[in-house]
Amino acid sequence: MEDLNQLINSAINGNQSAYKQLLNAYWNDVFRFQKSRIHNQNDAEDITIQTFAKAFTNLKQFNPDYDFKNWLLMISKQVYIDNQRKKKMDFVSIKENNEVFRLPDKGMSADDRLILEQNLMQLKRAINQLKPNYQEVIKLRYFDDLSYKEIAERIGEPLNNVKVKLLRAKKLLEKLLKKD
Repeated sequence: MEDLNQLINSAINGNQSAYKQLLNAYWNDVFRFQKSRIHNQNDAEDITIQTFAKAFTNLKQFNPDYDFKNWLLMISKQVYIDNQRKKKMDFVSIKENNEVFRLPDKGMSADDRLILEQNLMQLKRAINQLKPNYQEVIKLRYFDDLSYKEIAERIGEPLNNVKVKLLRAKKLLEKLLKKD
């Protein structure tokens, strides 16, 4: 692996290979950190991928005077705390085209529920704008609730490719949603 600072700078400059190297180099550390807290493989994988998404989005803010692994673990700890807060919320189910979506319910009014349904439609439209291979991994992960390993087996690709595809798909989805 290249020098860590060079690798980080390369990733900041948009080098996808550098992102992949960072993900591969630190995935196990972050995953083990979460697995020791959660004891649920799927949730630990979700938080790990969320950690890398947040870290890669904020990579320019990393201070090279500090340890990169510790920086990732701090982010991961915060993502874990945020997810725990979200789990404490009540949920409402919305059915659309024989699919049921569970969304946070904070005592929604009819207007709030309508806005939520519109946001869901906007999300589905954005997913449909992604390339088919990105649509597939998003749907398998978040609609079919498959683990990363199950997705890799289903689409016949290595586990690390699935992780990278999901990360990229989420970033593209975020950009599409910001455009709307």
